[in-house]
Amino acid sequence: MSFPLIEHTCWRCGQSSEQESEAASLFCKFCNSLQRPVVDYFEFFGFDKSLTIDSAELQRRYYLLSRQLHPDRYTRATETERNFSLEATSILNDGYRVLRDPVQRAEYILKESGFDIGEQRSKDVPPELLEEVFDLNVALDVLRSGDAGALTELEASRERFVEMQNEIDADLELKFRQYDAAPEPERHELLTSIRSVLNRRRYIRNLLQEVNKEFATREA
Repeated sequence: MSFPLIEHTCWRCGQSSEQESEAASLFCKFCNSLQRPVVDYFEFFGFDKSLTIDSAELQRRYYLLSRQLHPDRYTRATETERNFSLEATSILNDGYRVLRDPVQRAEYILKESGFDIGEQRSKDVPPELLEEVFDLNVALDVLRSGDAGALTELEASRERFVEMQNEIDADLELKFRQYDAAPEPERHELLTSIRSVLNRRRYIRNLLQEVNKEFATREA
């Protein structure tokens, strides 16, 4: 993917150079001084905005930039570069945390594309999960009333939720590849579908956490 060239002027030496807008260097090509870091995580790491990323390459760039941007390297630099170093290190760590996780990476692209990714509300039960949620609540009520026999049903619920989450993750992986291969006009519709799947995954994750919390309480 190619990006339009923009003119970038170094704050220190005043030299200008043309760089791709999505791959602006952190360092001036003339005086090598640290520049103000871009906030966009993909641009910061030099990746196209894709839902699939080479995790090994992401890690390699993270460690490389960690060495180049560490504040200890700028203790004798100008105040401007010290501030840029602190700002860049913060973006580096936050960006790495988000981009290395497929779900957080997708949510980041959704947010940047104008989608609402607020927390799933407890009352917004996906229709296909109504029966599962009902059975789970019954098992929890029975268990909390003192009937340990409900543990078997609770364990069965946990296994179903884990299986559902694994199926969703496989579906997301497929949708991510479809999004990356799709032309721009089709991407909005694909993101809408991806957001729906992520909402369902979030709800199942919350159910699974509730079950695990119940087991942890009884094992304590």
